[in-house]
Amino acid sequence: MLVRRWESLILVLLVGVCVWAALGVDGFANTSNVSFLLLDTTEIALMALTMTFVIVAAEIDLSVASTLGLSCAVLGWLWNAGLGIELIMPICLLVGALCGAINGLLVTRLGLPSLAVTIGTFALYRGLAYVILGDQAVADLPAAYTSLATRPLVPLGLVAVLGVGAAVLLHATGLGRAVFAIGANQEAAFFSGIRVKRIKFWLFVAGGAMAALASLVFTFRYASARADNGVGLELAVVAAVLLGGVSIFGGRGSLPGVLMAVVLLGVVRNALILADVANEVLNFVTGLLLVASVLAPNLGALWRRRFTSQQEVS
Repeated sequence: MLVRRWESLILVLLVGVCVWAALGVDGFANTSNVSFLLLDTTEIALMALTMTFVIVAAEIDLSVASTLGLSCAVLGWLWNAGLGIELIMPICLLVGALCGAINGLLVTRLGLPSLAVTIGTFALYRGLAYVILGDQAVADLPAAYTSLATRPLVPLGLVAVLGVGAAVLLHATGLGRAVFAIGANQEAAFFSGIRVKRIKFWLFVAGGAMAALASLVFTFRYASARADNGVGLELAVVAAVLLGGVSIFGGRGSLPGVLMAVVLLGVVRNALILADVANEVLNFVTGLLLVASVLAPNLGALWRRRFTSQQEVS
């Protein structure tokens, strides 16, 4: 019930911000700007899908943007080496899955906290990207793929298909119920027969593979493979997931709320850019929304518990 109310609030905020931006910000309602806005949220939305599963399971992955950058670097390096793009793309997905597997093994087999692990691999994967490609940009990519990535229906269709599939998986299958159970109480989930470590491992693998898929979209959309592609996107992904109603402590959340939050953050950022707001202010707003997304649901739950206890006493 709490999640549904939070989703309703996000929807109201999204509609309100869109109306404000359309009426008060020059150029926001232009078709070209709306198309750019939606395309600009594609990579964040893709990574947020799997990040939702990870955080619902009471873990976190701060290395997704670095995995994206490493996959971009691998793509550029292999393209320069003369490999065909149809062979390079599955290799990039495997690289992403391997990055996720490393995170998953360190968390599930060595018992290390995912926050510490992924802060370390955040730096490691980005460093590897620079080792592979350096500071060069590979821009002579196939026109067929770069043109597809700039057509809104293609990337947005990909997000829609994967979003529906992820929502069904999380909210209507045994795996989804297991993920919620792990996040709510890992020990109880284990004793009820849920393979906690195995599920968490594959969630990290899926997160890495999805980051690699996002890297393909990002690289073709900008027609440039660089080691610094996607720098800073991990904060936007986490902010969207938490703002969408997923509890940072795990066990609660929904994918529709997360996807609405992705669009809300994209609208806010786009409107502020069109209003010539400084980049420092944009970062401040993102950070403020991230803090608010953590505080608001928990403060609301605390208030409801106190209100209920007062009613019981009276």
